[in-house]
Amino acid sequence: MIEINLVPDVKQEFIHAKRVRAFVISGAILVGIISVSIVVLLAIYLFGVQTVRSNLADNEITKKSQELANVSDIEDTLTIQHQLTKLGELHDEKNITSRFFDLLVAINPASPNNVSFSLARVDAEEGIIRLEGQAENGYIAADVLQKTILKTTVSYKDIDGDTQATALTEEVETSDLSYGEDATGKKVLRFTLTFEYEPAFFARSSKDAVVIGPNRQNVTDSYLRLPESLFSERASDEGEDS
Repeated sequence: MIEINLVPDVKQEFIHAKRVRAFVISGAILVGIISVSIVVLLAIYLFGVQTVRSNLADNEITKKSQELANVSDIEDTLTIQHQLTKLGELHDEKNITSRFFDLLVAINPASPNNVSFSLARVDAEEGIIRLEGQAENGYIAADVLQKTILKTTVSYKDIDGDTQATALTEEVETSDLSYGEDATGKKVLRFTLTFEYEPAFFARSSKDAVVIGPNRQNVTDSYLRLPESLFSERASDEGEDS
């Protein structure tokens, strides 16, 4: 079978061009419709859904605010809640005051210059230790105690685990020197010592803290027990009834 194409090549190219143009126009119209649809949907979401959600959120905030306003003593409740959040921080800032007893044992000189304390106080706010004591060996014992405190060091591990060693204090002040009689009627010298102490020794963040006296002895509860002679009643004035 023989076919003869009677359509000129120019006519065929024209028909092909018309088909391509129609395809491009159709595609452009479709893309335009899709774009307009997306813009419309975004506008509906932005001005419709978002507005509704914002109004709902505002209404919920207003409702909850009114509920809180109707709670009696709300200020006290919020204050207590705030304080509860600070308990951990306050606990970390507390001093380990039990180390003070180790300190008293370390600084008390050996006999015959040993002393007994009628008052031993740590002022954490001022960073000062105040000791009121008495000694049978008079001024010599008071002087030995003062020098012992000056030669005492404290050792501890910081938060990084490094061992630190420092002097307990740099200066000791002696005052209120006077003679009196203890409970047994013996003549004793009464005195008061005050000094600024190394705060890291009592800090909770300081681990394995120990106090080391002039004889380089490690004084802790695990090594020594507090002697009964360490504390006594304040001596009375000479001639005063006990």
